[in-house]
Amino acid sequence: MDLATSVNVAIADRDHALDTKEFTIQELTTGLLSDHATISPKYFYDTVGSVLFETICVLPEYYPTRTEAGIFTRHLTDISQTIGPGGTLIDLGAGNCAKAARLFPFLHPDQYVPIDISVNHLTDSVRHLRQRFPHIEMTALGMDFSKNWTLPDEVRSDQRLFFYPGSSIGNFHPDIALTFLKKIRAACDADGGILIGIDLIKDSATLNAAYDDDLGVTAAFNLNALRHVNQLLGSDFDIRQWQHYAFFNAQQSRIEMHLEARMNLQVKWGNNHRHFIRGERIHTENSYKYSLPLFLELLSAAGFGKARHWSDDANWYAVIYAKAI
Repeated sequence: MDLATSVNVAIADRDHALDTKEFTIQELTTGLLSDHATISPKYFYDTVGSVLFETICVLPEYYPTRTEAGIFTRHLTDISQTIGPGGTLIDLGAGNCAKAARLFPFLHPDQYVPIDISVNHLTDSVRHLRQRFPHIEMTALGMDFSKNWTLPDEVRSDQRLFFYPGSSIGNFHPDIALTFLKKIRAACDADGGILIGIDLIKDSATLNAAYDDDLGVTAAFNLNALRHVNQLLGSDFDIRQWQHYAFFNAQQSRIEMHLEARMNLQVKWGNNHRHFIRGERIHTENSYKYSLPLFLELLSAAGFGKARHWSDDANWYAVIYAKAI
């Protein structure tokens, strides 16, 4: 299957396009009009947001990416031997596909299925990847996997390995994370499994710095969500009226990111509007941090077992492989 066909599989099903647009408008409107306004973190990831996140990943304060990469560098042979070759590698939140591409020479997947909400960014990434690995069948899916779990027939059903790196599972409340993991388990056959990265609990100073870097790239990433919402909703957010705010909530064991109003202001979209007072916040992201035993319990409750994990020397981060049981 050539790239053009693969990407068309991702976006050619337009029967539900109107429903998707209406869902987006409804979801954003509901969040903005709630008592404590919210914007889902998935709306970070338009083309600009995806590039900004790639930049965040190379910042000195943002330890998760380099720590996870170090774990793979040190343990990739053991990881690949534990998982075994072949099958279908399904990359959730693929972004630029670089993390999965690093696995190809070791896992030798028959099919690679990158999934990302940012279709244009995904298309460009897969186009370059196919030039490097023309022997691997690739089916790119531009979809919101937090909402849609219907994989097309082009995705092989045998030996599915769901790859979810970057500790993105932490964006979900633990109860929702369990539901999400159960959906992954339901999409696996008896030979399937999950390879996932989790951020472990550590000191608050390290966590706070990772989400509020000195260059302000994370702030730009957060503020860009308002520009994206303007495009999706037809709203009139003025980014200059907002500022980035992030902190570690120790009681909830999570980083929280917010956008804080710099002044009293009003935002309009369609027939809706909302007044914000100075200091009022829009909650844009949570990033839960886990202990290893707690997350292994979560995987077990979702139907995964025989788990193995690999970590860095400081135990800041863990990569876990678990089989569908």
